[in-house]
Amino acid sequence: MPHNEHGQPVGAPVTQPLPSGPPTVDPMIGRYCDVVRFSAADHAADLWSEFSAAPDGSDWTYLPDEPLESLDATRTWAERIEASIDMIMCAIIDRSTGRAVGNASYQRITPAWGSVEVGYVHFGRSMQRTPLATEAMFLMMQRAFDCGYRRYEWKCDALNEPSRAAAKRLGFSYEGLFRQAVVYKGRTRDTAWFSIIDTEWPAIRAEFERWLDPANFDDEGVQRTRLAMPVS
Repeated sequence: MPHNEHGQPVGAPVTQPLPSGPPTVDPMIGRYCDVVRFSAADHAADLWSEFSAAPDGSDWTYLPDEPLESLDATRTWAERIEASIDMIMCAIIDRSTGRAVGNASYQRITPAWGSVEVGYVHFGRSMQRTPLATEAMFLMMQRAFDCGYRRYEWKCDALNEPSRAAAKRLGFSYEGLFRQAVVYKGRTRDTAWFSIIDTEWPAIRAEFERWLDPANFDDEGVQRTRLAMPVS
């Protein structure tokens, strides 16, 4: 451990270049999906079709917005999201149909620290629990690390068990609980924090690539082996 001139322990020096700006969002091309910059004009109608097919509003419980009630409401929401200066929203495109089936954003973007969070993750029912969903998260993660970020965060309501399980499955390490961190929808939220750091990324990337390989899926598209991250 390094020490300063006063004999005090200090953190290791950062010698690699830090990002010069937010992660780039030119198209991220995968086998099952593409991840592209969100556009209200291009994606609102697809997402209304996708989200309105859900039998109830449970997919919105842990999101900051209420369920969308119409195509017009979805367009208004999409225009607001697209114009946000607090995040960069991406649309997830099913390559088999060319249609948007979900969204996720880069947020808490801090190039000076090399830190960025993936958030506002909303998968339509057609992409949930599919290779497409896993690949979308891999592509966004890969882009962040390729752009020089050294810390990739995932945060969620501590009561959101599916989100916590997804973070662990995708290779994030649990860092702790921030109590009464947020108020949303008139209720309190304890926030669970997870992260992946750059030294962990090569092994995590290799496991994503192994799992996403077409050879890992049978003729019915069922996985032959599970995703098994080296850290959690």
